[in-house]
Amino acid sequence: MRRLYIDFEGELNPDQLAAVTSPCDRPALVLAGAGSGKTRTLTYRVAWLISECGLSPREIMLLTFTNKAASQMLARICALTGREAREFWGGTFHSLGNRFLRIEAEAAGLSPNFTILDSDDSESLIKASASEIFPSYFADKDNPRPKLLRDIISYARNTRSAVRDAMADRFSWLESPYGDIEEIAEYYAEKKRAANSCDFDDLLELWYVLLRDNPEILQKYSERFKNILVDEYQDTNKLQSDILDMLASHGRISAVGDDAQCIYSWRGAEIGNILEFRDRYPAAHIYKIERNYRSTPQILAFANSILAEMDSDEAYRKTLVPARGGFEKPFVIRAMDGVSQARRVCDAISELVSAGRCSYSDIAVLYRSHFQAMDMQLQLQQRSIPFAITSGLKFFEQAHVKDVVAQLKFAANPRDSVSFMRFARFLPKVGEKTAAKIFFKIAETAKKRGIGEVEALSHRDVLAKRGPCKKFPGREPQGRGGGHRPPRPPRPRRRTFLTK
Repeated sequence: MRRLYIDFEGELNPDQLAAVTSPCDRPALVLAGAGSGKTRTLTYRVAWLISECGLSPREIMLLTFTNKAASQMLARICALTGREAREFWGGTFHSLGNRFLRIEAEAAGLSPNFTILDSDDSESLIKASASEIFPSYFADKDNPRPKLLRDIISYARNTRSAVRDAMADRFSWLESPYGDIEEIAEYYAEKKRAANSCDFDDLLELWYVLLRDNPEILQKYSERFKNILVDEYQDTNKLQSDILDMLASHGRISAVGDDAQCIYSWRGAEIGNILEFRDRYPAAHIYKIERNYRSTPQILAFANSILAEMDSDEAYRKTLVPARGGFEKPFVIRAMDGVSQARRVCDAISELVSAGRCSYSDIAVLYRSHFQAMDMQLQLQQRSIPFAITSGLKFFEQAHVKDVVAQLKFAANPRDSVSFMRFARFLPKVGEKTAAKIFFKIAETAKKRGIGEVEALSHRDVLAKRGPCKKFPGREPQGRGGGHRPPRPPRPRRRTFLTK
């Protein structure tokens, strides 16, 4: 094994050095605050394992969360160690799951040439599965659309919970029967198997089942990977954590993360994985990297005060220490509502530009979600302040906003067929063709009766039972079952090939 000549002490700060040089034969949890050099620490840890612990690249597994992070990490490791990327088992959870399943395809019940469904493919197959079991499923506007169905099924699988529990946890606002969704999920799984296909969740779930049900395969890989490194550990979900715990049963695992940065609970991330790390690995040593190279002292003081308020008995306490020099002190504005907040921000922008301290292109306005940006965009537009949305759509270009605006435009201009067609499709049992028939009947009735189009909406000709608009809501009398959903036909029973 060739030795690497790296000056670990000279190239790392004391906190990073302690984490990098932790014993190779015991678990370690590295709590790396924002901007503290987490990637650098992981990179040098791999170099240390090769140089000082005598491991070969093929004996190290490195797991990250995004392809970009994996690519950057491997590039740095290769530059530091002089090795090639193909020598390492490094990548995202899904990419390594794919690699495992192709090697052990027979044991996993797959053919080695299985195809992977992307999000759109998965959504289309779920839609087809639902339509085959319940032909009129999507005609009911109360039932979730294909994308939401996919999200529900995915959340349940990643948290290793039943669909019923997943809906209660994250989708409690849905009124659709969970039993229907369970049947759709099972049939969807059957169709994937029949097509020799896997979606992204299968790459994790089948990997987990492979290790759980095949002790000899688990032992082979647990012995092969003498050290496992995990990035962004706070974002792991139940399924990923269980996979790691099986592979790292030997205890040689280094997890890097920050419990204060867990922002993916909505897709199944389990903060308990990092908080309870020492419960699962009693011999673990905890390292803290608190020196921040990204932010100014004023911003870090502000962040530390917020973190102090958020600290609970379970959280790991950290105090970020600045490495940079001083700058302007941040301040907080208490606004009455979103409108007044937007006005204050626009006032500050105008003052900065008017004083010549910066140009518009030097200023960024950050917000948590696009739905919160309406007031800000309106204020910027009203003041003729130029701006660009760097991700997502502008407020008035977003689909749900255009749906509402379409109704307002039709009310102002009842001849606007495009606007009517847009919002009419959201009515129960009204599709594109029926919406067109309704609009034609409205125009015909308005002309024939000499009334306005809006008034014609409620005219008996438009609401006639046997006319082309018989599916238009509100025309059925309440009697003999009127207004009640007819009973569903018997559901075909399906079985799944996956076990939890």
